[in-house]
Amino acid sequence: MIVQLRISVPVELSGAVLECCSGEPGVAEVAVHPGASVVPPGDVILVFMARESAEALIEKLHALNVQEVGSIAVTTPELLLSDRADRAVAEAPGEGADAMIWDEVSRQTGEDSRLTWSYLVFLVLATQLAAIGIVTDSPIAIVGAMAVGPEFGPLAALAVALVRRQWRLGRGAAVALGVGFPAAMLAAALTAWLSVPLGLFPRDALDRGSAVEFIYHPGPYSLIVALLAGTAGMLSVISRRSAALIGVFISVTTVPAAGYVAVALVLGEYQKAAGSALQLFLNLIGIVVSAVAVLLYYVVITKRLPRDAALRLRRKAQPKPH
Repeated sequence: MIVQLRISVPVELSGAVLECCSGEPGVAEVAVHPGASVVPPGDVILVFMARESAEALIEKLHALNVQEVGSIAVTTPELLLSDRADRAVAEAPGEGADAMIWDEVSRQTGEDSRLTWSYLVFLVLATQLAAIGIVTDSPIAIVGAMAVGPEFGPLAALAVALVRRQWRLGRGAAVALGVGFPAAMLAAALTAWLSVPLGLFPRDALDRGSAVEFIYHPGPYSLIVALLAGTAGMLSVISRRSAALIGVFISVTTVPAAGYVAVALVLGEYQKAAGSALQLFLNLIGIVVSAVAVLLYYVVITKRLPRDAALRLRRKAQPKPH
């Protein structure tokens, strides 16, 4: 797989950037447009290279502070016909489908983990769907709630924050989860509280349900499913496979558990509410733990630390002035 890097740099840094690009394995083409950048003034360098080699080059560009004085844009061409590019992909170590670009993963998870109105509305709607599925004993509504829930974004961001020590990203993800779930559960509880006197469902609705009993019965498989879902979810983020990510949403019992807690508390089923809360906790923890494990595995197999840690080690290795 070929990616294109568009690098905008000041003229005085252009030579160093060209040296990095030309000497990197997996590079197919390098083009320079002198003075093409107007704001900020400088050169524009275009690089076509194998995706599996892109992270190493981006690390070097970060070490040159290109992101501070210019910019780095990474895109994937829809079609590139070039024998040179094919040879570059063949010569590059690893597989493009398995290659990870840390900045890409951090940016994607960061955008998906913000406490926005759309995120909050999706989570509230998903929890409402789950509550309806619970009181009507409808697995279809439960599955729909799983698909709508946006909670994997903040969970993936937490994993990235733990591995890369990006505490600002972690705080944003924690706020999204810490505010989003209580708000959604409160909305579901309010809806349930209003629905009982209206006769939309009886007070013994939870005693009649059988298809949704798994929600308040956490067990070993609850954690196992969460671990598998977190692994698949992080792999889908790294490989940019959105279809697989939808499957992850449908497999985990986070939103249904939150909805069950709300309904059970309104109906006075405190034991079932506690079981659902434990189910929610196990799923959240399992997803984050397995996502962290996937990222650490990528660190090991690529033998490359995340950029922040690598730069710290590079600074320590430099001789101190006397």
